Amino acid sequence: MKRVLVGGLGLVLLIVAVVVGIGMSLPVDHVASVRAQYAASPPEVYEIISDHARYPDWRPSVDRIETLPPRNGRTAWQELGSGGPLPMERVESDPPRRMVTRILSEALPFGGSWTYELAPAGAGTQLTITETGEVYSPVFRFVSRFIMGHHGTATTYLEDLDRRLGEDVTVEVVR
Repeated sequence: MKRVLVGGLGLVLLIVAVVVGIGMSLPVDHVASVRAQYAASPPEVYEIISDHARYPDWRPSVDRIETLPPRNGRTAWQELGSGGPLPMERVESDPPRRMVTRILSEALPFGGSWTYELAPAGAGTQLTITETGEVYSPVFRFVSRFIMGHHGTATTYLEDLDRRLGEDVTVEVVR
């Protein structure tokens, strides 16, 4: 019995060492883009995505929003939900064409920004989200790259927006 426990512990340690080793070999920075096309107009889509206070209404992973004091005159908030607290700020706003948000906390195992680019597509909108991210922890880098995928969160966001608009879109990985 003791050999089985020692062998099992050795296997767990080996797996952890492999995950950490692979994670350390991965770059801290990444860029990932996804896009989808909606029937709604750019102003309609922009109004929805820029109203962070209403995120809990259509994003299942967000339970509530706490408004934070402005940061250098910029709108700031904290998303609370299944992923824990996520403090954010709006860095750029050019309705209905472009918006940039950024994670505020350096205490998280990740950081970075999302750039939302809205372009007319017929009578509707093509929305592209580009994540320029950093993953600091080697373990989380491994998980982010091989389990969750760098495109995962932005893809979920576009799918949530799809349900909010009552549409049936396909999310395309751009890069």
